[in-house]
Amino acid sequence: MQMMAVAGIAGFLSPRFAQAAGKSAEDFYEIPDYGNVTLLHFTDSHAQLNPVYWREPDTNIGVGSAIGRPPHLTGEHFLKFYHEMAGTQDAYAFDCLDYTELAQKYGKMGGFAHLTSLIKRYREERKDRTLLLDAGDTWQGSATSLWTKGADMVGAQNIMGVDAMVGHWEFTYGQARVKELVEKHLKAEFLAQNVNDSTWGDLVFKPYTIREVSGRKIAIIGQAFPYTPIANPRYMIPDWTFGIKQDHMQKMVDECRHKHAADLVVLLSHNGADVDMKMAANVKGIDIILGGHTHDIMGPRPVKIGNTLVINTSTNGKILARFDLDVGKGRLKGYRFHYMPVFSNMIKPDEEMAAYIQKVRAPYEKKLSEPLAVTESLLYRRDNFNGTFDQLLVQALMEEMDAEAAFSPGFRWGYAKLPGETITFDDVMGQTAITYPQVTINEYTGETIKMIMEDVGDNLFNKDPYYQQGGDMIRVGNIQYVMDPNKKIGHRIKELHVGGKPISMKKKYKVAGWAAVSRPVEGKPVWDVFADWLRKQKHVRVDKVDVPRLVGVKDNPGIAFPKEYGL
Repeated sequence: MQMMAVAGIAGFLSPRFAQAAGKSAEDFYEIPDYGNVTLLHFTDSHAQLNPVYWREPDTNIGVGSAIGRPPHLTGEHFLKFYHEMAGTQDAYAFDCLDYTELAQKYGKMGGFAHLTSLIKRYREERKDRTLLLDAGDTWQGSATSLWTKGADMVGAQNIMGVDAMVGHWEFTYGQARVKELVEKHLKAEFLAQNVNDSTWGDLVFKPYTIREVSGRKIAIIGQAFPYTPIANPRYMIPDWTFGIKQDHMQKMVDECRHKHAADLVVLLSHNGADVDMKMAANVKGIDIILGGHTHDIMGPRPVKIGNTLVINTSTNGKILARFDLDVGKGRLKGYRFHYMPVFSNMIKPDEEMAAYIQKVRAPYEKKLSEPLAVTESLLYRRDNFNGTFDQLLVQALMEEMDAEAAFSPGFRWGYAKLPGETITFDDVMGQTAITYPQVTINEYTGETIKMIMEDVGDNLFNKDPYYQQGGDMIRVGNIQYVMDPNKKIGHRIKELHVGGKPISMKKKYKVAGWAAVSRPVEGKPVWDVFADWLRKQKHVRVDKVDVPRLVGVKDNPGIAFPKEYGL
């Protein structure tokens, strides 16, 4: 009983109802010792230093060969596939069902102080057998990361002890700032086998690193987001080229295997889950892919493609993935995998990290804590189509800019707020903090509106993963449509309406939007537009979301609530 009390004070006891995945019933985070190498992995924290609520999508539609395969499973389909029980702690962490009730019961997740505490525990238990790998999108997504140009997150990574990372949104600070942070401040190795100098073709960053753990050579190859200059402004990284570069990836794997005699080859990737799985099928010799970008839940067990184990690890620091490996000479002999939800009310925050977070936020705390409005309904972003937070944002754009309709990017970052919570300026920045935030008004013809929506739809639903760019469908305000995700580009969108009236292909419509990627534009930052609107509302509620009526996907297991889509 004395030992149990000590464990409770340390913050690691769980009221968990049963044993699972080899963990103790008394200690949620206890893991039996196995193997000689441990890989710890997190991704897509989007600069959220403090714990947040994060609702998994209710719609994550797979097309082609991805139908019915992780990560394209939601709701009851997800729970059935992974043998999880509805209403449990793990179901709350991994799925969208009964989200508000379970969030109120189990609390916020993530937080760098809590994540660091868990990482330090495992490092102490595993001694010198552990590597910590960050799959990117770490330096963007909060006010403080934007205002410090990523410095606050680099400092947090250094305290945490990240060994290697890759990038995507990091590049939106501009190539000069990225190089400055990587070369002068970041202690981790920044890896990318697919970022080249556009003039000479030289690699901009190290393509891989070789680390020795327990006498075994562990190769870690980095893959930056391949479509950075398309999904984000090209003018911010004018001298660098990106791409999937599968042939060069195979060359790097072979080099690690044969030149360096690597015993284990790990790909640290920001491709997105479907791209990772195609790459696993096409590139030979990769043992494990630790992926990110699409914020997908791929647990509590990895997907095996050929001889390669593939995982993605959600977002916002809510999951810590752990591979315990038995690495032999030149091969992986065995593994144990643990997908660890980071319940912040169950883990005592690391004191060093907590003090650091308080310090970096202190200069901005007054501005960040400003109350703007109270939400009377659940607000969330992540979904294939409009989330409720997006719905508020497009409404704000239309009303503040006097527009007939609105577009908002299908960004997958942006945490949730529960009914009854106050929306602060910090929360607004958590949905909008980017380096190209200007709001614009455009006169689009109906034909252009359809073309934009078809183009974004193809990024999401192209049956070839190498043509998917990772964002969700563009968010719309006052636009109604029917969509068939299985069709080809140009044929997915039909019965398009604006304000309930059939769209005219030649007529021009006044459309508000933000986050233009083609060129720098003038305009008010979107967070000011959104905050001004919220101040006027005082109370907000979303009862109806502008989602399409779907066709052709009636039995798709990536749709948790088919009635919402007319199915």
